Amino acid sequence: MEDLESLLQQVRACRICEEHLPLGPRPVLVAGSTAKLLIVGQAPGTKVHASGIPWDDQSGKRLRQWLGLTPEVFYDASQVAIIPMGFCYPGKGKSGDLPPRPECARHWHQRLLGQLPNIQLTLLVGKYAQDYFLGNRAKATLTDTVAAWHEYLPEYMPMPHPSPRNQLWLRRNPWFEADAIPYVQQLVQQLL
Repeated sequence: MEDLESLLQQVRACRICEEHLPLGPRPVLVAGSTAKLLIVGQAPGTKVHASGIPWDDQSGKRLRQWLGLTPEVFYDASQVAIIPMGFCYPGKGKSGDLPPRPECARHWHQRLLGQLPNIQLTLLVGKYAQDYFLGNRAKATLTDTVAAWHEYLPEYMPMPHPSPRNQLWLRRNPWFEADAIPYVQQLVQQLL
């Protein structure tokens, strides 16, 4: 029987999509078997690739603010698991980073999630995570899915990506920070 630590070692040694990664493989994820909160984002950016620490950038700073978590709690694997859709930096596209490589989710997600029996809430950060986890329950657009956040609770909380590039989305959708963020902060505080 596989345990979480040996599984994480296998993930970190994985080279499944090495040929597609401009900076080479460097899987960035954190998980502990007692974690109650799971954060599923897209894939590491260049700063996170360099540091090897998930959400170690401006997006992560905003995400921690949204959740009302200190870095100490956010990075405590016994409380918070961070497993992106793609574990390595996928490269640069025309308008930002490329989509996460599909191999990670297909090959690792079910095995990893099977080792996290205490997860009570999964934050789906961005459309890739929402589409993967919600399947046909996801709406046509990220905005529609996030606007329907009540429909997915208590298991899932869909969120936009906290990237500074999403300032326009946040300005156009003030209800997210006014209504959804206080609710998710309350959920997270009760959970942790």
